[in-house]
Formats: sequence, C-alpha cells, structure tokens
Amino acid sequence: MPTDSLLDQLLETVEAGEAVALVTVVKASGVFSESLGRRALIWLDRPPVGDLDLDRLDPRALADARQSLANRQTELLTYQQAGSQVELFIEVQRRPPTLLIVGAGHVALPLAQLGKLLEFNVVVLDDRPRYANPERFPMADRVLAQPFRKTLREWPIDYDTYIVLVTRGHSHDVECLMEVIDSPARYIGMIGSKRRVKGVFELLEREQGLAPAKLDRVYSPIGLDIGAETPTEIAVAVMAEIINLYRRGRAVPLSDALRANRRLPLHPGRSNG
Repeated sequence: MPTDSLLDQLLETVEAGEAVALVTVVKASGVFSESLGRRALIWLDRPPVGDLDLDRLDPRALADARQSLANRQTELLTYQQAGSQVELFIEVQRRPPTLLIVGAGHVALPLAQLGKLLEFNVVVLDDRPRYANPERFPMADRVLAQPFRKTLREWPIDYDTYIVLVTRGHSHDVECLMEVIDSPARYIGMIGSKRRVKGVFELLEREQGLAPAKLDRVYSPIGLDIGAETPTEIAVAVMAEIINLYRRGRAVPLSDALRANRRLPLHPGRSNG
C-alpha cells in the first residue's frame, strides 16, 4: 500500500477517536534489509493494513504490535532470525478513555470532576432528568437522561471504557450489571457494602445463572483500600483503582483483598463492612 494512503487511514482513524498503532521498520539487516522503512497500521477490531515484508516473522510481529496497542504502550520491538535483525517501532495513537458513570447521585459528581481532571471522556447516565443534566454536570462530555438498560445495551462499550455503577438502588445495580457483564469494558466497578455486594452476587448466581468466575471481573466493593467514607473520598478511591488498572500499577483493589479475606473490615476504623 502506498505510504500516502496508509497515512491517510491513520489520520482518519485518529480524527474518529479510535485507537490505532503505526508500525515502522526502523532497523533491518540480513534477510530483513529490504524491509527497512516499511509500515503497517494495527487496530484491535479489524485486520491490519500494510505490509512489513518480514516473511514468516510477519504474524508474530503483528500480534506483538496488537498487544502493544491493547496495552496502550509505545514500544521498540527487536527480532533476530538466522543472523539477521529487525527493529519495529510501535507508535500507539491513544484516544482518551471513557469513564461511563451510571447513576448521577452524590458520588457521581466528584467522580465526573476527577475523571475530567484526569483527561477521561466523561459520560454520566441516569434515568432522572433532575439529576442527569448539564447544569449539574457541566464538566461532563455527555449527560444522558435515559433508561439505564436500553442505553447501556446500545452504548458502544469497548476496551477503552471504564464503567462505574453508582445507581440509587440494588435493583438498578443488578439491571445495569447484567447489561455490561459480558461487554469488552476494561473496568466494571459497582459501589456497595460487603453485605450488599454479597447479596447482589448471590442473586445473580441463583436467579440469572451467572458463574462466580464471571463476577470476578467486577470490582466490588469499589475502589482502592484507603478507608474512604465521604462521596469525594470514595470518588478518589475509585479513580485511583481505575488509574491503577489503566497504568498497570501494583496497588491491590479492595475487592481483591476482600476475596482473599472475607473477614477484612470494609472500613479500617470499624468492626464490619
């Protein structure tokens, strides 16, 4: 493919807000020498475009490049084969991740503020127009006063989506979780006490037939274990947990700590959660 055409596709993808990686052969020797300067475009959801001309090494190189894109990490990859060497520069064109806040109550407001401060694309969803409106959430990119289930079912959730369930009640949590549990979202977090979360999970296992392993991807109780209690503190804990996942940090989510030790109090200063 001509370089101009490939770069036009790159520009179109970036302008559309989609994640893409440009792969360039920056060093090549031996049998790879003719590949120097070749380029390819990699997406997560479609076949690559371009030809690196690396013969049998092509499938491995393209798979590694796609993994770099999935990790949102620009990298320099080096391969050696039969005395020859090639280096690929994987230039990841990132787009802002989406923070989808389901529920527009007390925790949602500081969540939206922190999400925007951290350069997320912030979307707030609630079925109550008096809560879900631009006046209440002027920092949000979109505020949706729409039914939970239908909106979540139709929303374009992808790997760059981080979903926080902070609805006003148990029944809405269950509805929303059922709509997103099988989505490709990078993060699904649900607010609630240990008792409430345990009840929701048992209900889903019993009435919906969900396997416990499927619920393991849900971060609930939500946030890092910093002893958060106020809405703003909870929002800080949640965004810290999201950044920890986004940047591949080493902090332990509260939900993981509780799975390892169910006797662990949700709040350090209290005897129960």
